[in-house]
Amino acid sequence: MEKQSKHDPWLLVPMAGLIVFGLMAIYSATNGTGDPSLFYRQLAWALFGIIVLAFVYYHDVRVIKDKSYIFYAVGIFLLVAVLIFGKKIAGQTSWMKIGFLSFQPSEIAKMATILALARFLADDETDIRSIRHLFVALAISFTPVLLIMLQPDMGTMLTFLPLIATMLLVAGFDIYILMLIVFPVFLIISGFFNIYFIFGLALFLMTVLFVQHKKFMPHQLFIVGSGLAASLFTHRFASEILKPHQIKRIQTFIDPMSDPRGAGYNALQAKIAISSGGFFGKGFLEGTQTQLRFIPAQWTDFIFCVIAEELGFIGASLLIALYLTLILRIIWAIYSINNKFVELTLSGFVSLLFIHVFVNIGMTLGIMPVIGVPLPFVSYGGSSLVGNMIMVGLAMNFFRNKRSLGYSGRVG
Repeated sequence: MEKQSKHDPWLLVPMAGLIVFGLMAIYSATNGTGDPSLFYRQLAWALFGIIVLAFVYYHDVRVIKDKSYIFYAVGIFLLVAVLIFGKKIAGQTSWMKIGFLSFQPSEIAKMATILALARFLADDETDIRSIRHLFVALAISFTPVLLIMLQPDMGTMLTFLPLIATMLLVAGFDIYILMLIVFPVFLIISGFFNIYFIFGLALFLMTVLFVQHKKFMPHQLFIVGSGLAASLFTHRFASEILKPHQIKRIQTFIDPMSDPRGAGYNALQAKIAISSGGFFGKGFLEGTQTQLRFIPAQWTDFIFCVIAEELGFIGASLLIALYLTLILRIIWAIYSINNKFVELTLSGFVSLLFIHVFVNIGMTLGIMPVIGVPLPFVSYGGSSLVGNMIMVGLAMNFFRNKRSLGYSGRVG
């Protein structure tokens, strides 16, 4: 039996650093008039996450793959259960409570969907040229998306789309076919924005499709035309489709000053906190925006501004460097391990991790709308923390077994 590789510190160390950043930021954000128990709860979740990570790390990779569909079924069951028995918070039925334990089933569904989709796409019987198999893959992907939309949790739902597209591309599906599927979705989403933006995006999409085949085909016109019609419908009835606070978020993303004391308040205060941190920051527990609670619930979605204010550009850059190290190391694992299931699973995780980091930090900088996406390993929340630690545990497991999985021999 071939000797296994040792654990990879380039996965473990960045993750540990991010968790430490998160604990420090949560402690600071809840210091004084906040709820200090949040720090201890997050610490408890981190310790529990270490146990779960160790279990995943030493688990047989073949068993994980073989049970992927079971994990997926459990995830779907929990998404249905939360709609019936879930706890409603801020207009969303996203949380389930069992005894003293509260968790978000959507975090479990993310992992389960990645594993199930990876197993299906890695199956030797799956034909990437088959439209039928493409629709099976889309059914696996969009079933949890539709259930999450019913909660309704638009932020979590939107994070699914990049991972689905990434995994389908890595699997080898024709990018042109995927464009025809994805573009109408973008058109429909654009319906919540300015009417001129809709037609501009439609024109751009038509141009891209024209460049692809040098001429407009009937199915191109039908698909983009249908997407444009759906987009105009969405724009016309946006007030009936979205909740009032969701419409406000879109409006304040376009113009934060349209409601500086309401929906635009958090985004404006976050930018003030980040800019006031300067190069070196104001010091741990010394941030004025943080300690005076100018940003509500700053230990969750807006935790980046706590770090940027107290630790400055240096601290924020170090945080981003840790994310970059983790992401690049996982990408290297995708490149170096010649196993389709591993490639697809890690591609989904990288995409999910990147989109969370990009959108969360973008929200605090004002370049992305506020859609309630946590900062991985850093924001308060046990479900998100443990879920991401499981993914790192899987990556470490794949690295440990890389020779038996199909090590390419490339140096890294």
